[in-house]
Amino acid sequence: MMDYAIAILVSLLMLGGAFFALAAAIGVLRLPDLYSRMHAASKAGTVGSGLLLLAAGTYSGEFAIFARALAGIVFLLLTAPVAAHLLAKAAHATGHKLWDGSVRDEMRKR
Repeated sequence: MMDYAIAILVSLLMLGGAFFALAAAIGVLRLPDLYSRMHAASKAGTVGSGLLLLAAGTYSGEFAIFARALAGIVFLLLTAPVAAHLLAKAAHATGHKLWDGSVRDEMRKR
């Protein structure tokens, strides 16, 4: 019975991770400018990758592998959003234009 519950949990984690990864991929393809694409890739991609790592760690059944998966999730949560922020800041500093529908540019020098 416990194996069945773990299999259902792993399946739900994998489906959730695949959904967020798909949402990130669609966001990268469909959103209008670099900044919103980076937002989709960093946020949804991080959650999707984290859920997939959690599923892999849970499926393994070993504590050492599960601990490594958790360490990978923590590393993703700490580095991916910061990297996306710094890339967006560098793109803005080099003059990459915002989408025409953008309402406000908080980084613009006055």
